[in-house]
Amino acid sequence: MTTPLHRRTFYLQQGKRLLDFAVAGSLLVLFAPVLAILAVLVRTRLGSPVFFRQQRPGLHREPFTLIKFRTMTDTRNKDGCLLSDGERLTPFGAFLRSSSLDELPELINVVRGDMSLVGPRPLLMRYTAYFDEEELARFRVRPGVTGLAQVSGRNDLNWDRRIAADLHYVQNLSFRLDAEIIFKTFGRVFKRQGLQVDPGATMLDFDVERQLRNQSRDQKEILSQ
Repeated sequence: MTTPLHRRTFYLQQGKRLLDFAVAGSLLVLFAPVLAILAVLVRTRLGSPVFFRQQRPGLHREPFTLIKFRTMTDTRNKDGCLLSDGERLTPFGAFLRSSSLDELPELINVVRGDMSLVGPRPLLMRYTAYFDEEELARFRVRPGVTGLAQVSGRNDLNWDRRIAADLHYVQNLSFRLDAEIIFKTFGRVFKRQGLQVDPGATMLDFDVERQLRNQSRDQKEILSQ
């Protein structure tokens, strides 16, 4: 498989990171008033902490702390257990997700070098064990704030198509492709296309889907013997 690591272009080796730092840093300064207003709104409507922080696998599967605005409350049932995501997602939180405003703090991750403006989206740590050898190529580049899968359907894509889009991006990474993805991202965010504010309500988690697939395959192998 051809990957960006084998193509010694300036953009792949240095330019992409320099562009990420310059653009993300400038956007943080430009959107500082917006970030401040959103932080106050999140604090007053959803409580503390303002930011949602979670470990995600980054470049070469090294974990980093993803930063987003929180979109859910900490409401629990009578046994002290958190309610489902759908039950804890408020209308304000749904607005933050549908408008992608909850992801603005990820620009901090980009400046730090944890993420890139464009790349495969950082998934949950527990998903990593379920990628096959070929699919692990998605971790050869930094995860992105947006990516090819997101402009190809966002949450409307099933897992196989999302991963396929990620691998296509890794194999064809270039300044032109990044520019096209960023351009398309603005259109999709503005139109709110292909976004589900509660994806768990309409599709299985990646690890659950892969477990079920493996079980089905094992059962077929047993029956064929």
